[in-house]
Amino acid sequence: MRIAITGGSGNVGRHVIAMAVSQGHTVRNIDRVPPPDGSIPAGVDFINAELSDYQSFYDAINGFDVLIHLAAIPAPRGHPDHVVHNNNVTSSYNALLAAANCGIKRVTQASSINAIGAVYSRWPTFDYLPVDEAHPTHNEDPYSLSKWICELQGDSIARRYEDMTIASLRFHWVVASLELAQQYASKNSDGNAKQLWAYTLAESAARACLAIIDAPYVGHEAFFIVSPTTVMAEKTSDLIAQWHPQTWVTKTLADHEGMYDCGKAERLLGWKH
Repeated sequence: MRIAITGGSGNVGRHVIAMAVSQGHTVRNIDRVPPPDGSIPAGVDFINAELSDYQSFYDAINGFDVLIHLAAIPAPRGHPDHVVHNNNVTSSYNALLAAANCGIKRVTQASSINAIGAVYSRWPTFDYLPVDEAHPTHNEDPYSLSKWICELQGDSIARRYEDMTIASLRFHWVVASLELAQQYASKNSDGNAKQLWAYTLAESAARACLAIIDAPYVGHEAFFIVSPTTVMAEKTSDLIAQWHPQTWVTKTLADHEGMYDCGKAERLLGWKH
């Protein structure tokens, strides 16, 4: 298939490109900057485009079968709040609408665990643990708000274009290995408590992105794409008791079981971390 990938020069994008090429797909990387030398397979088409401009977006993806939209400002740091919000929301809407108008039926877009409010909140509110896609949002920062709105835009486009299949993937912190995640966790317990001590391996994130090709549903769905275990040596129950003692725990959790329920991704995308 012909797959257009925005943000292909970034961390997740480079893994998706490498995996897509290895599966025999024709790939175009659409980004503001080219990938670092040697970071993606040779021969991948590169288009420099400003994705907040609708026509540029449309022209870059026209003729492709699948769109994987990963380009975004990845955190509420380093840019004014309005820039983070407006860039992410506008580029997501352009992605979805341009795909619809180009006849692209299958779209993946990068969302985040932060769509419901997490690490960038002053302190997150979890109504229950483990969290699933039915959990309400308590976002309060521009990045998390932008990801929630991106998902609402997915709902809206899917209602109008009833033959599209759209996945919003709620990635956690994407890392190359568990060892890297554990090194970070040992230095930042407060930050990890906000994001429930989890991570996503880059290879697993790439598989989730490409799962849209054969996804057996129509419409828009959001999915948590997160590790099934925590990065911590402490038991999950002890972590909850220390950091989230007032939160309702809906089931008995194994010693290092993660606190994001990814069962929906397994059911509808055939994905497991």
